[in-house]
Amino acid sequence: MATFVLIPGALHGGWWYRPLTEGLRAAGHEVYPVTLSGVAERGPLNGGGVNLDTHSGEVLGLLEAERITDAVLVAHSYGGMVASAVADRAPERITALVYADAFVPRDGESAYGIVDDVWKERYLRGTAAGGDGYTMVGLHPGLDPRATAHPLATLLQPVRLTGAGEGVARRTYIHAERFEDTPFLPTYERLRKDPAWAVHTLPVGHDLVREAPEEFLGIVLAAAG
Repeated sequence: MATFVLIPGALHGGWWYRPLTEGLRAAGHEVYPVTLSGVAERGPLNGGGVNLDTHSGEVLGLLEAERITDAVLVAHSYGGMVASAVADRAPERITALVYADAFVPRDGESAYGIVDDVWKERYLRGTAAGGDGYTMVGLHPGLDPRATAHPLATLLQPVRLTGAGEGVARRTYIHAERFEDTPFLPTYERLRKDPAWAVHTLPVGHDLVREAPEEFLGIVLAAAG
């Protein structure tokens, strides 16, 4: 039995992972889908001070509180920023990392710094639409209707990495090749040439849970060994 910790992307709660959660539990595994502070049902906790450290600290706290020492971290989109910080700080608690069309930052990078000008402009428009100066809302009509505002500081704060996370032996990346204007293509191009990574390409858009549930589940299960 493996223990999966599922970290969602921006604007989404742990509920986004429901089909994957159900599939993993049906296979006999323990699963913790996470909703981070300032997002979804935890939106009232967003007072402007929620940043990347807040989110990574919450996942680290979960690993500690639940005494998890064999975690498979699965991260979608923005969640890759969080997973990278967690893996760097607690590599001894993690057996595998799965980045599902997600950021895989290097030391000193932020989500905003990684994306291209198209996405920078979208972040800024989303912040203007949020209206409070410290949250961003999603403007794409294809978003899950449950998507909510997201703490802006989590996208702006650079991650600090020592390289300890590279000690996690099993690292998997999933590239969604039909994600329009994807900001993750440079990440995919970098990792597919790296023998330390198992890289998969799926002919779908960014919403892997909706568009490729069975393929997503199969990759995640294989990553756990």
